[in-house]
Amino acid sequence: MTFNDRICGILLIVLAVAYGWGASQFPVPFGGSEAVGPETFPYLLSAVLVLSSLYMIVRPDPDNAWPWSRTGVELIIAVVVLLLYTALLQPLGFIISTTLAVGTLCWRMGATLAKAYMTGAAAGVVVFLVFNYALGLALPLGVLSFLEAG
Repeated sequence: MTFNDRICGILLIVLAVAYGWGASQFPVPFGGSEAVGPETFPYLLSAVLVLSSLYMIVRPDPDNAWPWSRTGVELIIAVVVLLLYTALLQPLGFIISTTLAVGTLCWRMGATLAKAYMTGAAAGVVVFLVFNYALGLALPLGVLSFLEAG
């Protein structure tokens, strides 16, 4: 069933192009001459997704049945979690949204609730600190905006 991989590859290329176009719509930073701007990481992700998708189209897996059993349900749940994550990123902020999304996905993969959400919280805080302080790229704080200095 190489047809499934090819359809998925084409859909992922469409997603990658839309993602790259969305990154091109970011406002230009003051001065505009920075080598690394807010669009750099999305551009890299978009390029990797295009290359991976092209590989799926050119060299599909010869035996890839769609997982309509429990695995298919888990994939649908993962997509719903990621869509909710995107919708809640601004209002709740990066740390809380990431805690909920990563925690839920870890739980669905078999971790206990406590371990899953502790992992989500650690991931949210660590990635937030790396982006805000090491990379200088601001992530939304949402309901935690009272933590902003200033």
